[in-house]
Amino acid sequence: MAPMAKNQDAVDEHRDSHDSRDTEALLAALDAADGMPGATRLRTRSYELLSLVPGSTVVDVGCGGGRAVAELAGRGVHAVGVDPGPRMLAAARARWPRYEFREAGAEELPFPDGSVHGYRADKVFHVLREPARAVAEARRVLRPGGRIVLVDQDWDAVMIDSDDAVLTRTIVHARADLLGSPHAGRQFRALLLAGGFADVTAEVHTSVFTDPAMLPLLTRLAEPACAAGAVDRDLADGWLAEQRGRAERGRFLVAVPFWVVSAAA
Repeated sequence: MAPMAKNQDAVDEHRDSHDSRDTEALLAALDAADGMPGATRLRTRSYELLSLVPGSTVVDVGCGGGRAVAELAGRGVHAVGVDPGPRMLAAARARWPRYEFREAGAEELPFPDGSVHGYRADKVFHVLREPARAVAEARRVLRPGGRIVLVDQDWDAVMIDSDDAVLTRTIVHARADLLGSPHAGRQFRALLLAGGFADVTAEVHTSVFTDPAMLPLLTRLAEPACAAGAVDRDLADGWLAEQRGRAERGRFLVAVPFWVVSAAA
């Protein structure tokens, strides 16, 4: 084998290993988040707003590990999970081999026009650069009268009790600025109305966390903000140390607002 080919093999192997670790880390984070009582209530509310009809087809866009697909199927519908990540889909299929999963992004779904009764996307739109394209695609695949439900957190509105409110605000906003559409949740209503949907309703459910098990969430806020140069390393480390101290003293508190917006095609 030529040296260049060997080098490319090494690059590909490194990339595959990195992608695998990223997928495992994301799955672990999703599992932890999905296991929270507040998350269970949000999923249940999203299913209610879909107005499920037994035997109808419902697509879960950005299905991740496939938990919602299994729960929807348990409610008597034909649930199809869609995700752009092949490794994530492999994990979903391994966990839920009885159900259907397809590889696709939210902007280009593998369904004919007007063929889907329900569309659900949970914690997906904040990573999209052009959420209006995803809304247009949802409108295309939904049949007349079909239901859409969008769920996402408001990344700019994460509330964290801290001795340093200014630094906390800087970290939260800096992390939000690194996302494709950090304000997607608050924009859902306008996006759906602009996309031709009717009977749009919007709800906000705020999840409050006092369990130290949520400390990794703050690391996931601080580290990207630090890497982007928005916060000095020493300040970020000091902020995280303060939060760990709060957790040890039973003074840890994080509140995250989630938008739940539904409409009819």
